Amino acid sequence: MARPSQDPQIRITEILNAAEPLFYSKGYHETAISDIAQKMGVAQGTIYYYFKSKEELLEALINRVLSDIMSQIKILIHSSNISSHNKMQVAIQTLFQSLYRDDGLVFEFLYNDRTIHILDKLARQGDQLFSPLLLEIIEEGNREHYFNAAHPQAVVNIVLSILDSLIEAIYKKVPAELLRYQFELAEDLIETALGVEKDTIHIVINNEL
Repeated sequence: MARPSQDPQIRITEILNAAEPLFYSKGYHETAISDIAQKMGVAQGTIYYYFKSKEELLEALINRVLSDIMSQIKILIHSSNISSHNKMQVAIQTLFQSLYRDDGLVFEFLYNDRTIHILDKLARQGDQLFSPLLLEIIEEGNREHYFNAAHPQAVVNIVLSILDSLIEAIYKKVPAELLRYQFELAEDLIETALGVEKDTIHIVINNEL
């Protein structure tokens, strides 16, 4: 049996690190707490000491991944190397690039009818984290007269809805031609909401688009 870590956060990180590859390889529903414990070399009680359920463990994993993504975006948009008028493009591009892993899509194992309630939480949590970053970008763009968004928070809400619909299309594996059209339409809608010229926003996901 592995020796318990003195720092609770270290043990939580160890649990999440053990659970994440199992969720991807076996599936969320097919992975039992006993599988995670066995991989760590600890008793199941060790897992339950930190997480009341497998779903609570999953939510912690989701929070970690989303926080990492938003931290990356925050670093980029606060970089002096990126001009203010390019920050919206960079933020959106980074968000979509972060959806892809070497072996597929982030949290792809959740996209089934049995986990619809978890997907709803995932979308809401992502929007809550991304919203203040988008608002910061839009307000800065307004101050520098690059954007013309009369109601920045309303624009944020619209942009989030558009991005959510694109993410859903990616995970539902919409045919490439239709997906490409949806992205082109989304770019037009975001440009209109921001009050900028056409072809200002261009989102490239991977070589398939």
